[in-house]
Amino acid sequence: MQINNALNIGVQGFQNAQSRATEAATEIASQSVAKTPEQAEQTKDLTNSLIELKTAEIDANANAKVIQTASDVLGSIIDIEV
Repeated sequence: MQINNALNIGVQGFQNAQSRATEAATEIASQSVAKTPEQAEQTKDLTNSLIELKTAEIDANANAKVIQTASDVLGSIIDIEV
């Protein structure tokens, strides 16, 4: 596996997670407290947004680990060749 490819995949995944987190956070910030049954239906949307935000956080952390691992491997390769 090419190190550059792993870095690119990690960065793309991180950017995707960041975009999803931003979208979910915007949806959460635009919600108001339910006062009527119609507004209570929006609570489901809030729950979905909170789940999406947490999922995006987990994805971002996983992709950050991919980036770190690829960087560590690249550093080891450079150390070996020197």
